[in-house]
Amino acid sequence: MITRPLELASRLRETPRGGATLFYVNIGLLAVFFGLFGSRFVLSPGLGLDFSLPAAGAAGTAAFAAEVVIAVPASGTALVEGQVLDFKALSSWLKSQDAKKGRRRLLVQASAALPSRDLAEIYSMAADAGFAGVLFATEKPAGGGL
Repeated sequence: MITRPLELASRLRETPRGGATLFYVNIGLLAVFFGLFGSRFVLSPGLGLDFSLPAAGAAGTAAFAAEVVIAVPASGTALVEGQVLDFKALSSWLKSQDAKKGRRRLLVQASAALPSRDLAEIYSMAADAGFAGVLFATEKPAGGGL
């Protein structure tokens, strides 16, 4: 900056000495702050430090065999033994399977786009027909998510 013609340098204040220490104090306080409040326990106090999902061994799981299998690709329709049935016809077909004999289970291969209302209706039809249980097998969503 050119200050000689107007002698501006004589009118300016001198830079204060010792301002660098305040800078280092601020840096130190920031390091302490992030050191204390950046820990896993402070950011998520509801979780344990080394949280992992529980896993069940072979003794904790069971495999169920299903004697009757149906596929439900869309709302209101079911594929049964090569036939396409609506839910009204599916109800009568399930009743004709004589489910009470031998405590049979029903496996429903449901589409990922199927609303839960239809799954509840299928479960109700199977219970009315006398099935011992209903197992649902679903597809993965098209986006590849969970």
